[in-house]
Amino acid sequence: MLTDLKISILIRTFAAMKEESSVLKSIDWTTIALYLALLAFGWISVCGASYSFDNADIFSLDTRSGMQIIWIGTSIVLGTVLLLLDDRLYSTCAYAIYGFMLLLLFATIFNPHEIKGSRSWLVLGPVRLQPAEFAKFATALAVAKFMSSYYFTMNNWRLFLRVVAMIVTPMLLIIMQKETGSALVYIAFFLMLYREGMTGSFLFTGLAMVIYFVIGIRYAAPTIMDTPTHVGPFVVMMIIHVFTAVLVMGYCKAERESVFMVLGTLGATILGLLFSEYVIRFNVVWVQVLATIVLVGYLIYLWYETALREYILIALFTAGSALFLFGSSFVLNEMMEPHQRVRINVLLGLEEDLAGAGYNVHQSEIAIGSGGLMGKGFLNGTQTKLKFVPEQDTDFIFCTVGEEEGFLGGATVLVLFMFLIWRLIYVAERQTHTFGRIYGYCVLSIFLFHVFINVGMVLGLTPVIGIPLPFFSYGGSSLWGFTLLLFIFLRIDAGRSLPNKP
Repeated sequence: MLTDLKISILIRTFAAMKEESSVLKSIDWTTIALYLALLAFGWISVCGASYSFDNADIFSLDTRSGMQIIWIGTSIVLGTVLLLLDDRLYSTCAYAIYGFMLLLLFATIFNPHEIKGSRSWLVLGPVRLQPAEFAKFATALAVAKFMSSYYFTMNNWRLFLRVVAMIVTPMLLIIMQKETGSALVYIAFFLMLYREGMTGSFLFTGLAMVIYFVIGIRYAAPTIMDTPTHVGPFVVMMIIHVFTAVLVMGYCKAERESVFMVLGTLGATILGLLFSEYVIRFNVVWVQVLATIVLVGYLIYLWYETALREYILIALFTAGSALFLFGSSFVLNEMMEPHQRVRINVLLGLEEDLAGAGYNVHQSEIAIGSGGLMGKGFLNGTQTKLKFVPEQDTDFIFCTVGEEEGFLGGATVLVLFMFLIWRLIYVAERQTHTFGRIYGYCVLSIFLFHVFINVGMVLGLTPVIGIPLPFFSYGGSSLWGFTLLLFIFLRIDAGRSLPNKP
């Protein structure tokens, strides 16, 4: 009996050792190499951004570069621990982790510590943690768990709306913490939904809204000829009419009705413009609004006649587009905080404000431009040493890369991120289980959003919303959060070929 027990224990031990060996061989070491390279580049950038002549020891724990070594070391330990855990644990505990993070986000709203106008930080003695950074991996796990259920299908609207609710809930809680930038990151999850079968009309609608907002706000003041018709709303209304006709032709295959819509709305607009120019001056946009109402009514009529659901969906798109145009102006001018409004106006070129809202971006552009092709060299950046750029070791750390390493250094960093994104796509596509693939696309979508927006705002191409550059920005919360995202995925990938998988 004792001998049988010993044999059983030996067999189990051997099986466990064999599984560990198999997992070790299956780990994607290419991604880990990219991770370590980005950490190294990140630490060099933090040194350059935070270096002070008063405290020249970059390894001292009294400096940010010294503390960043601690964050990097603990992140590597955290990643190692994540790789040693059973990958099935992440799927099993997904909902529990998500629920715990929602409670933590909710509790953070009421914390008494406000840092830079935000209540998103939990202060535990000398340690400060930002739960919003950890909520990303928790949301990704929960969404992957739900969408990998055998009963889930993207064609079921109730199930789809539940997924959207799972994404939006932490987003709203983070907004209540006055941390809008971190909340906007959750928009990235819709890239994953598109990969999993969400209709492209959602992405088209999002792109259309951006076009409406930029044109409508940017050209809200200029007028057409001698009429009181403003260029922005006028052009956007014409775009809405054209988009509607294109959607009718594309989704309903109704070419005659599509041509009729274009000619009808365009004719009404031209007649209104001529009447306003030569007879009675008035805002022609009201004629376009009336044409839009008629257009929506016509779409509803076609839906009633043909029973094609696409007509009613296009009608909703058309009506929603018009409401968005006028609603965005109201939100910008009446609901947004003054500093948010100024940031958008600066981005759109409506204001310059180099001493106010545009100061960060302007100084960042100067720093990057001064780096030239080869850069000024490690710790030789003048803009960063003299602290011209606020938040230069967190949100604006890429300007340090541009100044000290120049165009070649900045390009190298972007190429490393490009390889990381490409590798994540490759690893996600080779998953043998839906859970791993969905989680992988959540991870790469979040990384892509962070890199695109952070580098874009440093270059003045996107709004300044205050999100970190992965593995570069100073701080433990963001570094641990990105490490959790990445290494959980690597562990799931390492166990993809093991037997007895759920």
